[in-house]
Amino acid sequence: MFRKILVANRGEIALRVMRACKELGIATVAVHSEADERALHVKFADEAVCIGPAPAARSYLDVRGILAACELTGAEAVHPGYGFLAENADFAEMCETHDLVFIGPSADMMRMMGDKASARRAMSAAGVPIIPGSHGAVTNDEAADTARELGYPIMIKASAGGGGKGMRMAADPEELETGLRMARAEAEAAFGNDELYLEKLIVNPRHVELQVLGDSTGNVVHLGERDCSIQRRHQKLIEESPSPAVDEDLRRRMGEAATKGAASVGYQSAGTVEFLLTEDGSFYFMEMNTRIQVEHPVTELVTGVDLIKEQLRVASGDALPFGQDDVEIRGHAIECRINAEDPEHDFAPRPGHVSDFYVPGGPGIRVDTHVYSGYDIPPYYDSMIAKLLSYGNTRDEAIARMRRALDEFVIDGLPTTIPFHRTMMEDADFVSGRFDTGTLERRRLASAKV
Repeated sequence: MFRKILVANRGEIALRVMRACKELGIATVAVHSEADERALHVKFADEAVCIGPAPAARSYLDVRGILAACELTGAEAVHPGYGFLAENADFAEMCETHDLVFIGPSADMMRMMGDKASARRAMSAAGVPIIPGSHGAVTNDEAADTARELGYPIMIKASAGGGGKGMRMAADPEELETGLRMARAEAEAAFGNDELYLEKLIVNPRHVELQVLGDSTGNVVHLGERDCSIQRRHQKLIEESPSPAVDEDLRRRMGEAATKGAASVGYQSAGTVEFLLTEDGSFYFMEMNTRIQVEHPVTELVTGVDLIKEQLRVASGDALPFGQDDVEIRGHAIECRINAEDPEHDFAPRPGHVSDFYVPGGPGIRVDTHVYSGYDIPPYYDSMIAKLLSYGNTRDEAIARMRRALDEFVIDGLPTTIPFHRTMMEDADFVSGRFDTGTLERRRLASAKV
């Protein structure tokens, strides 16, 4: 096992990684921008290094600065968390060049699965169901031909995309032309790669993802599914496990597809295979995230598996201590992302000073956060304040506990998404489990017409 790890991230995920390291007896190094000098990940690390000014491009995305911090502190490995450099294959390769272990899959694996077009090809070759679409990146002329063959509506997607960037829906040739132009520009700005591919639009699906773990022995297991269908502009707001739309047989089939696909490419570390699930139980591969997910605690609560610790063990060369038959899903967990955003004004970010902060507790409640009373949420990074999780023996109990926890959660000084989540926990469709990825957008459009 490693002696010292540098955590190349900030906020709650940096703290989450450090907690796992501490329990395993591993020393930690925090890196931080000038804006994060008073952040908790800096306070709780064994060592801390300032790597630049507030903007992420000059600090948390500064590969040279992070590598220099590793050399300065003698770190043996780097955990990237999620976001920033977590899926940057060049960074993983540079770590290897500098005799550092990148805690995640290999650079080649990230390149293969990070490119959505090549990931589709790999999963298709492994027999995983994929959404009908182009066989790779397309030119504008090829896109027009492919769209006619697939039939409208279609989705335009960035090959190097993620987080909803570089995505457009087209219902006809005119929208296709406009969508291609806008998606290319957005993809180039976000990823430095303007390649696009097309998929047939699956109308009103659920977004269901399978958590997988793989080690160097070829053992790949899944730890059940997470339902991430409550979204706004392709950004997840609420996640839960198990999905109210998935029964044991469907879970087995989706799990077999996910592990088969991951094993076919020799996947190692934690990863997530994301599917679109239709009302009739058909499911299609959408993408694979080659990192730990924001919503990983949901899976931890229902399986009892510490995903960060398993990442660390696999990266150090250890085999997974369990197989698929050892994985058991117990109870139900829900995660609400609490952000510094104003739900009354289209969820606009509202960074600022937190004058009072009190986290809920009691049976079945977990809060992952880096915020405290007197903390200033900077405007330079993601607006997340906390991940609030509830666990119960049943879904109804998990919802009831989430309602209580939301009522107990005190964050004064700036608007947050707590009121939105309170409303959702009383929503008839959510409570009954009747929702999909388009639920919130349809409601927004209906409200706009009133």
